[in-house]
Amino acid sequence: MACSCAGKKILVVTQHFYPETFRVNDIVKGFIEDGASVDVLCGIPNYPSGEWAEGYGYCGHRHDDYHGASVFRSGEIRRKGNTSVRIFLNYISWPITASLKALSLKNNYDVVFCYNTSPILMIIPARFAAWRNKCPLVTYVLDIWPENLYTVINVQNSFLRAFAKSFCDKQYAVCNKLIALSDSLADNLFHRIKPLNPDVLISVIPQHCEEVYEQKSVSQELRSQFGSQCVFLFAGSITPAQGLDTVIEAFSYAIKNSSVEMRLLILGDGMSRAELQKTVANKGLSEFILFIGRVDPEVVPMYSDIATAMIAPFADNPELELTIPAKISSCMASSKPILAVMRGEGANAVRSAKCGFVSNPSDVNALAANMVKIASMNKDATDALGSNGFNYYREHFSRRVCLDRIEQVLFD
Repeated sequence: MACSCAGKKILVVTQHFYPETFRVNDIVKGFIEDGASVDVLCGIPNYPSGEWAEGYGYCGHRHDDYHGASVFRSGEIRRKGNTSVRIFLNYISWPITASLKALSLKNNYDVVFCYNTSPILMIIPARFAAWRNKCPLVTYVLDIWPENLYTVINVQNSFLRAFAKSFCDKQYAVCNKLIALSDSLADNLFHRIKPLNPDVLISVIPQHCEEVYEQKSVSQELRSQFGSQCVFLFAGSITPAQGLDTVIEAFSYAIKNSSVEMRLLILGDGMSRAELQKTVANKGLSEFILFIGRVDPEVVPMYSDIATAMIAPFADNPELELTIPAKISSCMASSKPILAVMRGEGANAVRSAKCGFVSNPSDVNALAANMVKIASMNKDATDALGSNGFNYYREHFSRRVCLDRIEQVLFD
């Protein structure tokens, strides 16, 4: 049984927060629902498009309320254009301003919780806040660094890579506790930081899935438009880390080798969208591959409803195999079969759940064959795969299960 966080004071530190769509939003709501007092130190929303969210900017307001949590926003250089230079400037600017803000946030917090997506530099202001309030720092490692950095910025220089590795290891080592997404990631972190700080405690908690993805929501317009077709759905950020170029190439093969009419729908936005749209147009596939754009999480179930299967791709990077992508849990929650394009922990979860088919990243032929296989299955067969995934999700990735375990790590 998890410890209750009722009456506790929590400072959540993360660069990305509402209206950006990250699972930390739901974790904060969960802390509030469980009786905690929560403050959030975050950035100015501009992910993934690189443009400011409506109502925000360099001179916009800096203090919000989110379901009862006080939200403090520190400035950053936006990702405008999503070039390597702009992303680098974005990565280094927010930790500087957030560190200054962290030194002013003295509220007798019981714990500082760093929700650490990219960049790892988020740990720096979290560390200042923990020092200022003389409380523990717990970091949830969502993106492993520096490995994740190399999927966005091409760093080939061996000296720079060695420096980045050393720097990142030291950031993980200053935390009191770390939460890893998988046993493999926990083992990796343990061996990296043990020489620096053997006292860091490491727990394993996979990313939960917001309950909105469980909902059954119907759009008659979408059903009318796509109801007779085999629809493959990708929903998420469109970045190099997703390996969507493989998905598009495989789909182009699949439609040539199946008598079933197929569509590939891509929900979301990100730095790779324009390039992928150009690829689709050059291949003459714009009629079959549709870029829907970013939609609110509440709208995603309407697209899941008309999907035959969900696509969960991941770029070919051995270090990234240590994590279970959040997309796996949300796809399982939708009760749809999954075509996983990855190795490692995410692929193992799909195999264990018996909820779909797995192919290796960059293996275009294998993914195309899996698409054709799904297209040829009857509804009873695809429903059975979807049910297997949902049952696995409820046991391992449900909101309540994961939130209880996070609170236990924070306060035990």
